[in-house]
Amino acid sequence: MADEPGVAGSAGEAAGRGPDVMGPGRLGPLRLRNRVIKAATFEGVTPDALVTQELIDYHLRPAEGGVGMTTVAYCAVSPEGRTERRQLWMRPEALPGLRRLTAAVHGTGAAVCAQLGHAGPVADGRSNKAASLAPTAGFNALSMRRNRAATAEDIDRVVRAHADAALLAAEAGFDAVEIHLGHNYLAGAFLSPRLNSRTDAFGGSLRARAAVALGVTRAVREALGDRIAITAKLNMKDGVRGGLTLDDSLQVARWLEEEGSVDALELTAGSSLLNPMYVFRGDAPVRAFAANFPFPQRLAIRAVGGRFFRTYPYRPLYLLDAARQFRAALRLPLILLGGVTDRQGMDRAMAEGFEFVAMARALLREPDLLHRIGGDASTRSLCIHCNRCMPTIYTGTHCPVIGETAS
Repeated sequence: MADEPGVAGSAGEAAGRGPDVMGPGRLGPLRLRNRVIKAATFEGVTPDALVTQELIDYHLRPAEGGVGMTTVAYCAVSPEGRTERRQLWMRPEALPGLRRLTAAVHGTGAAVCAQLGHAGPVADGRSNKAASLAPTAGFNALSMRRNRAATAEDIDRVVRAHADAALLAAEAGFDAVEIHLGHNYLAGAFLSPRLNSRTDAFGGSLRARAAVALGVTRAVREALGDRIAITAKLNMKDGVRGGLTLDDSLQVARWLEEEGSVDALELTAGSSLLNPMYVFRGDAPVRAFAANFPFPQRLAIRAVGGRFFRTYPYRPLYLLDAARQFRAALRLPLILLGGVTDRQGMDRAMAEGFEFVAMARALLREPDLLHRIGGDASTRSLCIHCNRCMPTIYTGTHCPVIGETAS
């Protein structure tokens, strides 16, 4: 998507009512037709770790529905960086399919972003047939195996892999990349004092714990320059005792801003490893998750799943209170995520100084929601925040409520 002059996107623009969320916005070198981004949600439709028509169709739906940009998740930068073996990972073999995907999305007038990252301790080592990397060695309850502590050589390799994946994304026609620094994936796990007990150059002080995140973003910027937009997904807090705090995350965000390595931050929260519902909010679908596993594991998940899938009440813009502190401290463009489902919430985000908003579950329920909002500002999302979409990642992520008869 070619850049065009005269499209503002700075924090200062948001004085008063802020920019029109349905109007164009600039993200680094990229011009978006509006300020609504389809957030990354794992699609579950790449059985051979390559692009499929189902993956293309998945992103065509919100693109045709009017979003400014859709985000492909999760594009692992290396084989062991996948959460499990069926997940897309960036290598030359994937290039033809990626080009088909970007061309299809561009045909709708939308832009397309590739979310790049390394799952680290969230990876299923058993599925990947490779040990999961973590800041510190330890037992991984997700794979029932031990994580391997990443060596300095591993870290160098992963940093280079991010740069290589970013170049491949640009070659494939992506308009942006989003670097995953959240949810206790590898870079986010290094940020967490709870998960990182190292005493070398990658542990201890916040600056040392941030070395992986800063190294990755720096390498991607050096590889891409201003060729395409670069964003990062950063936890504001992990939502677990001893995890990354908001104050520490603010400092990391300041360092990212100072280095100029990213064009915007998408603010998130929670831990895929320890507390996933902290970012989702709403119902915790423990039984639906359990149904995806064989008999012994199913009983165990039902018995103790409530401790892992904790319940947090849903409310609109539920991450706004924490995100305001980032907006007050930074000039860097920010993307507000969490409970953005209607025009009122979008306008409030713009008025509070956020340059973009990101939507996920609401667009699974209604891919054309943005078109409907554009036609009628009073439109309300049909998403009921039941989170029953979450367990569908094993069979192709979708909203299971669609087509059900109302009770």
